[in-house]
Amino acid sequence: MLDKKDFKPVTLADRAFFENHYALYPQTHSDNTFTSIICWNHFMHYRYAYVRGNVILVCTAAGVTRLHPPIGPHDPELMREVIRLALDMGDNNKPLMLIEPETAKLMKKIDPDLLFVPDLNHFEYVYRAHDLAELPGKKYLKIRNHINKFRKNYQYSVEPITPENQKEIMEFLVRWCESKNCEDNFILAHEIEAIFYAIEHLTDLRLRGLLIRVGLQVSAISLFERLDSNTAIIHFEKGLPEYDGIYKVINAETAAVLASEVEYINRESDLGVSGLREAKLRYHPHHMVEVYSLKRRTGFPFVT
Repeated sequence: MLDKKDFKPVTLADRAFFENHYALYPQTHSDNTFTSIICWNHFMHYRYAYVRGNVILVCTAAGVTRLHPPIGPHDPELMREVIRLALDMGDNNKPLMLIEPETAKLMKKIDPDLLFVPDLNHFEYVYRAHDLAELPGKKYLKIRNHINKFRKNYQYSVEPITPENQKEIMEFLVRWCESKNCEDNFILAHEIEAIFYAIEHLTDLRLRGLLIRVGLQVSAISLFERLDSNTAIIHFEKGLPEYDGIYKVINAETAAVLASEVEYINRESDLGVSGLREAKLRYHPHHMVEVYSLKRRTGFPFVT
């Protein structure tokens, strides 16, 4: 019987294990990637169990514990145990999260009375790489205009992120954080810590990145990796707000690099931030990575 004692903390030393497992069971949602797990571990406090060929993740953020569905070969009995443990450990009304549609169907076969709710804040935006790189047609006209205005107003250069420019990037992140008053913003305060970790462990995590210099100053960055053979994922993208249009430029420059390698780019979720949601929708996603949560019900009659 699966027990909370079966879980151990995720550490950087677990990278090869997760990479090997995900090579067998590719992931579509960024929250399950090892990069996201380890970079946000200071806040999410991830633990995992490896049971009958399945990885089971649990996280505790801001005092709330939630489980992820098993990642591995379909095992109805193990799924029952995970649901039972989630209802026991999870201390909010959605104790099991990041349930993809096909997984939800399998869970419904175990118990038709299970109730799932869409987790819109964690739906992820996936775009055609060539669309983001080339911005074709009328629907991207305003974005192209913003980029052209930026190019007219500023002398800039693009270069890969390497250990040699790591110090400059750290200095850029401090400036970006000051411009956003990170200390007064709960999400940004934790995000900047996640980005610092990513930069410090760029080689360990096999991350790639680009930076934009306006003049000599680093003014924007992006960090990304391959999610699978057909998709790349942008984990972080930051720019100094005084340069109007810089986010559109770093987005286009990153897509130009990736368009020759993959068909799709996952730009992660909007976390329910209205301005961010509007910005992501302006780029016309090809599709969304939909996820659901298991909703707790009073007197839940789980089928054993």
